[in-house]
Amino acid sequence: MFSFVGITTVQKPDRIIARKGIKQVGAITSAERGTLVTIAIAINAIGNSIPPIFVFPRKRFKEHFMRGAPVGSIGCANGSGWMQHEDFLIFLKHFVQYARPSIDKPVLLIMDNHDSHLHIDNIDYCKEHGIVLLTLPPHTSHRLQPLDRTVYGPLKKYVNSACDSWMKSNPGKTMSIYDIPEIVRISLPRATTPENITSGFRVSGIYPFDKDVFPEHEFLPSAVTDRPDPALTNPTPAPQELEAVHILPDSSPSPGMSESLTSNEAHLPVAILPDDSELADFSPLKSHPLPKAPPRKQPTKGRKKRRSAILTDTPERNALAEESASKKTKKSAAVKKLNLGKGKKPAKGKKTASEEYYCVCCGESYDNSQPGTMWVQCLKCKQWAHEDCGDGEDDFLCHFCRKP
Repeated sequence: MFSFVGITTVQKPDRIIARKGIKQVGAITSAERGTLVTIAIAINAIGNSIPPIFVFPRKRFKEHFMRGAPVGSIGCANGSGWMQHEDFLIFLKHFVQYARPSIDKPVLLIMDNHDSHLHIDNIDYCKEHGIVLLTLPPHTSHRLQPLDRTVYGPLKKYVNSACDSWMKSNPGKTMSIYDIPEIVRISLPRATTPENITSGFRVSGIYPFDKDVFPEHEFLPSAVTDRPDPALTNPTPAPQELEAVHILPDSSPSPGMSESLTSNEAHLPVAILPDDSELADFSPLKSHPLPKAPPRKQPTKGRKKRRSAILTDTPERNALAEESASKKTKKSAAVKKLNLGKGKKPAKGKKTASEEYYCVCCGESYDNSQPGTMWVQCLKCKQWAHEDCGDGEDDFLCHFCRKP
């Protein structure tokens, strides 16, 4: 099982013990806005885990980034700090060293449908080394991902406590991304215990396998947006109306009853109830059905909808190869690029629109970029980024718009 999580340099302070009656009680944080470092972890069903990989938000990786990191862990860097396909390939090589997969004894690796996992080079590497890639259905990681169920929650709690201890031991200093490996070294062993890992596989129904681990009532919230449902597309039949009949006048009225009264009662309507079989099939949903969301509009932009699949299977691999080839040949007219030129700078005192541009991945301003740097615009949020931060793709989507 593989997944990644972000660790920030600004912690959420833990509980504070103070004297009773004090009205102002507070704790200091490192800064107002933190920087994110991604760590990726792999675990198995018997409670073991491999050393993590760190993804730093830097253009180039330096060895001193890993000062104080857990033993056996590795690191890499890119402009955004999020997992990309080059970083995932580095992790796969790291995974092979510990899991020892082979063609004769393959190893199953379960993960989500993140774009970095779907690159054709990573899939070919897995096929060559006996790794079977299985992706989870979309929007189900909160239930089917053991790391999200029982590991990452305690990890964030222990990271916050370790950050509080670091702030008390280093007064007046600001925590940086180079202090995160040491924080993770202290917090990770407390979260990745065999009890936490095995319970994550158990509550998600993966191991021991339990197809009925989720009761029926947990699927009820999805009934509103369940599309399409042919049984509910037809209009709901109206409830059976009461039929009115006329009673013929009795030729022999009862003793003591006038003929005029009998004549008036002959024209009163009488309700006929349905028989017992129809009452047995009656349900309140027929008269008051559950609300249904309208049909979803087909988006013209954004990420492609994915499904659960074995990526290393030949049909799935070939389909992803064709999709990757079409992306490379497609030249989208919606993508705009900015070129600083060689040695060109805005004139002094002259305000340009470029002064308001900041890279959505690394935060560098347009004016501080090196001459000749190309910029690309996100297709969805229209934010700008360095072309290197966006992997040089023509149909660029920033890491915020690519989140699963």
